[in-house]
Amino acid sequence: MSSDTAGHVTRSAVVPESGTRPSTRVRASLRTADGVPIDAAYDPGATASGISAPPAGDLVFVVAHGFTGDLDKPHVRRIAAVLASHGAVVTFSFRGHGASGGRSTVGDREVFDLAAAVAWARGFGHARVATVGFSMGGSVVLRHAALYREGDGPETGDDGGAHTDAVVSVSAPARWYYRGTAPMRRLHWLVTRPAGRLVGRYGLRTRIHHRDWDPTPLSPVEAVPRIAPTPLLVVHGDRDGYFPLDHPRMLAEAAGRHGELWIEPGMGHAEHAAGEDLLRRIGDWVATRAG
Repeated sequence: MSSDTAGHVTRSAVVPESGTRPSTRVRASLRTADGVPIDAAYDPGATASGISAPPAGDLVFVVAHGFTGDLDKPHVRRIAAVLASHGAVVTFSFRGHGASGGRSTVGDREVFDLAAAVAWARGFGHARVATVGFSMGGSVVLRHAALYREGDGPETGDDGGAHTDAVVSVSAPARWYYRGTAPMRRLHWLVTRPAGRLVGRYGLRTRIHHRDWDPTPLSPVEAVPRIAPTPLLVVHGDRDGYFPLDHPRMLAEAAGRHGELWIEPGMGHAEHAAGEDLLRRIGDWVATRAG
């Protein structure tokens, strides 16, 4: 169930006419290129709240959450609230999570979900779109940026507005099937065993697909060289319990001169470990690099 060939993007017809933007939240159901309904929300950002929609050329963040998250989880809402001081924010729930349909493929076909959210965000008139992903979402933003390029190309065809102008990957793996830490061994049990998938469904409210990847999708470290010249920021904590520091270093090495690496002292894993100061620095980095 590999998604390494990007498809055309379809999206909900809730975008206002002529690309104007609302001053309050919009909730919508998007439809991916492979037909999965995705729950999404658009927040206009602090500059628009109670005043008017910001200029058409400004910035929108698309936040890709980690495994077992969804757009209504408090840690996702906290991230959206901080990034909203820099621009509008789109949050969504990956397939198999929250109110979205389908089943999680743990980073494979999720690129379709992100592509639908990015195209929807751009449809509100934003000229600059940045993707910010955490853990599983961090791997998805890397693969998405490699597969969806602006305009026409041999890998993507017409991207349908689904390309990104800057990429931030937080706490992401560099390679698949990593089991070198206890949390990752537990995660593999959750995903690969029938009993684990039951725990995921009823204990974690995450519906996990039972099929193995076939073929194995492009890995994050293989995707990174294809992202250039789109600006890339890789962020990782030096106390990450899931992925040790060789993962972000592999990603940074693969990115070469077009990528930037931040190793955060004392930081653990993904959304729960991302403090307000870090999120504001990410917002500042995107505002100066995107577009």
